[in-house]
Amino acid sequence: RAVESQSEGQCAPVDSLWRRYSEFELLRNYLSVTYPHIVVPPLPEKRADFVWHKLSADNMDPDFVERRRIGLENFLLRVASHPVLCQDKIFYAFLTQEGGWKEMVNETGFQLKADSRLKALNATFRVKNPDKRFTELKHYSDELQSVISHLLRVRARVADRLYGVYKVHGNYGRVFSEWSAIEKEMGDGLQSAGHHMDVYAASIDDILEEEEHYADQLKEYLFYAEALRAVCRKHELMQYDLEMAAQDLTSKKQQCEELATGTVRTFSLKGMTSKLFGQETPEQREAKIKVLEEQIQEGEEQLKSKNLEGRDFVKSAWADIERFKEQKNHDLKEALISYAVMQISMCKKGIQVWTNAKECFSKM
Repeated sequence: RAVESQSEGQCAPVDSLWRRYSEFELLRNYLSVTYPHIVVPPLPEKRADFVWHKLSADNMDPDFVERRRIGLENFLLRVASHPVLCQDKIFYAFLTQEGGWKEMVNETGFQLKADSRLKALNATFRVKNPDKRFTELKHYSDELQSVISHLLRVRARVADRLYGVYKVHGNYGRVFSEWSAIEKEMGDGLQSAGHHMDVYAASIDDILEEEEHYADQLKEYLFYAEALRAVCRKHELMQYDLEMAAQDLTSKKQQCEELATGTVRTFSLKGMTSKLFGQETPEQREAKIKVLEEQIQEGEEQLKSKNLEGRDFVKSAWADIERFKEQKNHDLKEALISYAVMQISMCKKGIQVWTNAKECFSKM
């Protein structure tokens, strides 16, 4: 919902509009390419993963669709609360323009700026002087993903066991109820105990829904790990381009020096050609030196520009990574505390159920 006041005669922006999941993907791709130094918030999973076996993994399941809708809303809130991303015009158009939004994104030409996977892979293996901080960050993101994946698998097993416990209580309720029908003196006590068991067993759906909510909070940071690696990859690409530019400049300076002095330091095809077909004339050599000097000057300016660009990237990226870490520490702490409180509350309910059952049995 737009908050700024509208001038007279202007149409008020729409209060609601339809967006497909693919449009959210397009928005996030645009943000990732346009702001490579930012840890762009991830989208929720398109299909359910890390689910306990009693839960539907169907991506059209109404409960899953609703949880994904909540995840998409959380993505928008993350972007809207980011100090840089919230000011993007395309993001604003995504929230306010019913039609023509896709065309507006494609007109930015962001796809042309996207780095190819082959180039990124090449940079990863061929960078000679990688930044230690970004190397450590990449290892950290891998470990974060591994730990959260393991935590999600454990949580799924806990949910399975929890479901089993509640089903056992449901069975107790049914047995006590059936038993009460054939007992005269103990009938009321058994019926009451069975009722407590049934109420406890019926609460499983709400609890497991809350369980999935905590799982989704963990999954967000599972996907954030890839967003961190994307920033690392971009830095590797910039470092690779810088090293290639420096290498090219060194090579041209060496060629220029060889032409000026007439000595060849390294074996080259050109050196062999000159020996076979005779030396170049002074005029030809001067022309080549002049071209090389121009290329060297251009290369030095390019190298200076790339150095400056690299320093700016590192400064901006590291500021955003620090912001992300602060957000992550706060969110995961809150989620884990809430999860622990929920488990304690659940156990207290179980104790209360059996305390009530004990009283029912004592009165028989």
